[in-house]
Amino acid sequence: MITLVRGARQLLTLRGDSGPRRGAALRDLGMVPNGAVLIKDGLIVDAGPAHRVEKLPDAGRAREVDATGRVVMPGFVDSHTHLVFGRPRLADYEMRLAGASYAEIAAAGGGILSSVAAVRGMSAAQLETQARASLDDMARHGTTTLEAKSGYGLDEAAELKTLRVLAKLNGDPLDIVPTYLGAHIPPPEYRGKADAYIDWTIAEMMPKIRRRKLARFVDVYCDDGAFTLEQARRYLSAARRLGFGLKIHAEQFARTGAARLAVELEAVSADHLEQASEEDIRALAHSNTIATLLPGSVFHLGLRTYAPARALIEAGAAVALATDFNPGTSPVYSMQMALSLACTEMRMTPAEAIAAATINGAHALGMADRVGSLEPNKQGDLLVLNAEDYRELPYYFGANNVHTTINTSCPKP
Repeated sequence: MITLVRGARQLLTLRGDSGPRRGAALRDLGMVPNGAVLIKDGLIVDAGPAHRVEKLPDAGRAREVDATGRVVMPGFVDSHTHLVFGRPRLADYEMRLAGASYAEIAAAGGGILSSVAAVRGMSAAQLETQARASLDDMARHGTTTLEAKSGYGLDEAAELKTLRVLAKLNGDPLDIVPTYLGAHIPPPEYRGKADAYIDWTIAEMMPKIRRRKLARFVDVYCDDGAFTLEQARRYLSAARRLGFGLKIHAEQFARTGAARLAVELEAVSADHLEQASEEDIRALAHSNTIATLLPGSVFHLGLRTYAPARALIEAGAAVALATDFNPGTSPVYSMQMALSLACTEMRMTPAEAIAAATINGAHALGMADRVGSLEPNKQGDLLVLNAEDYRELPYYFGANNVHTTINTSCPKP
């Protein structure tokens, strides 16, 4: 199939150097006025000025998508989600609004362990139905590629069930990068025995998941009430020896040293960072680890401390944005809302937020050679917006500004 997207008032190619965007480069959207994109067999042939693209040999026989007067840009790359969770945690939400603490919610049967009970108790078909509905919502709001974690099973059967659901959903319609978050919190069977649980994940789960190719990354939640820095180090070091890419939930509620551990172990990303220190910021700025910021969770929890986006950008760190879509702290599937929060609450510019949500998100998944920008030989994943100017995207917060999502979903590697 050949597709020509023509008439774009602003074409945001995000074309640039091969590495993640940092500093001033984060504001360079590679904008082309009066642009067009030609896609053939799922791959971009060219993206640039209409007078050039529309003269290409295949353009004359292409199916046309009219983008007259609109913004055309890469699809969003949501590099941190907890897609498979079974059921929303509505009781937690209501209790939190009434002033209950996290510990009180957990003591009442809520929190992460309530999602663990839900995922363990549901069939794969039921979990697939829940996740597919969320994927459809994500696609309508402009996401074309996402990362999705396990971590609400925490035993062998439920974790493998979750990862198999993700494998089945991959490419239908969105590209899904799977992550094993076995170290989310200790499960009920290991209450008070977190070290033994880490031993079990290393000895039993990681090798099995690696052999079956069910996850590309391994993640750990390093924070108060979850896992310690040394437990996280042991868990991630084992994952690295097996060949997994590394991610880490870092500095969300407490300063733990997890951000610097991510740098030390050359993790692909350190995610959250609301409590990051100046030392953490300097370490990230001088590393290849992506600082993935998740403002949706801060907003939903009614907190006031957002990640220090401006300090990270000005220090030279590579910053990405993601939704943290999950039932407990960030039930938002719209990357557009993440952009609005990034601009309003973290003082990122609209251009920085768009780059962080596309090309840098792709780098946070090791997929920047395939997605995140509109360049020849990349996937033809793009958005046509109900907007004349890209700055409208975060400006109209809470709205769906996407007119059309085009996702080519190339064959799985």
